Amino acid sequence: MNSKPDILCIGSVLWDVIGRSASAMRQGSDVPGRITRLPGGVAMNIAMTLARFGLTPALLTAVGHDPEGDELLAACAARGMVTGLVYRSDDLPTDRYMAVEGANGLIAAIADAHSLEAAGAKILAPLSDGRLASEHAPYQGRVALDGNLTLALLSDIAQSPLFASADLRVAPASPGKAERLFPFVKQGRGTLYVNLEEAGLLCNQSFKTSRAAAETLLNRGAARVLVTDGGADATEGRPDGLLTQTPPQVLVARVTGAGDTFMAAHIASEAQGLAPAAALDSALKAAATYVSGETPS
Repeated sequence: MNSKPDILCIGSVLWDVIGRSASAMRQGSDVPGRITRLPGGVAMNIAMTLARFGLTPALLTAVGHDPEGDELLAACAARGMVTGLVYRSDDLPTDRYMAVEGANGLIAAIADAHSLEAAGAKILAPLSDGRLASEHAPYQGRVALDGNLTLALLSDIAQSPLFASADLRVAPASPGKAERLFPFVKQGRGTLYVNLEEAGLLCNQSFKTSRAAAETLLNRGAARVLVTDGGADATEGRPDGLLTQTPPQVLVARVTGAGDTFMAAHIASEAQGLAPAAALDSALKAAATYVSGETPS
C-alpha cells in the first residue's frame, strides 16, 4: 500500500455496534435480529469507501491506548488506511457508536465520541508540525472532515490558514450535529455534504426538495453543497448553478453509513476526473448499492 495519503479523513474512528432486525420497529419494540461490531465512525466509513475506490486515506483522529484501540487501528490498516498519524491517548478510551435499525429504517442511535471531542486540536498536529504540512506550507490536498469535532474546533478549522489551500469536504455526522457546520457556511469555505433534514437545521427552516435546500444554503454563503434526500432527488449546488439527479430505486437493507458512502464515492469520482453530472450519478449509484446491502466498488 502507498504510504503517502491521497486524502486526509479527520473525525470519528470508533467501534460501530449495530442491531438490525427484519421487522418494523417502534419505541419499546423487542424483536429478534443480528448484532454486529464493526470499525465505524464517519471518518472511518468515508476512508473505507475511498480505499475501495483505489485511494489511500490517512486518518486524523483520537483512539485510546487500550486493547479496543489496538484492535481498531489494526482493522483500519488492514482496510488500506494510513494510521500512523492517529493521536493515541493514555487517558481516553476508544469511542463507540450504537444503533438499532428495523425494516422501517433507523430507530435510534447514540454516538459516544467524547474522547475525540476531549482530544480536540491534538488530532490536527500533523498539519502544523511538518509531518504533513506546516504553518508556512499549508496542506494542499483533499480533506474529508466530519462534524463529530467540537463546534469550537470546527469554527477554528473554518477560519484556519492551515486549511486555506486544502480541498475541504465537510459532513455533519448526524442531524443532531448539523448546526456545527454553520461556520463553514458563514466563512464560505469547503464543500458541505448534508441531507434534507440537516440542511433545514442549518437554515432554520424546512425544505420539501433538495434543490430548494441547496439554493438556500448557497444564498446564505455556502461555497458548494450536496444535498441528499434518501431515495428522492439529490442536488449539487455551486455558484454557477444547480444540478439535480434521481438515485436508483432499491430495497433498503441498511441505512447507517449511507451518507458517508455517498460522500466518499463523490470525492473518489471527482479525483478520477469525472465531470459534475457523472460524479453525482456515480455517488448516488454507490449509495444505492450500499443501502441495498451490497458493497459498492
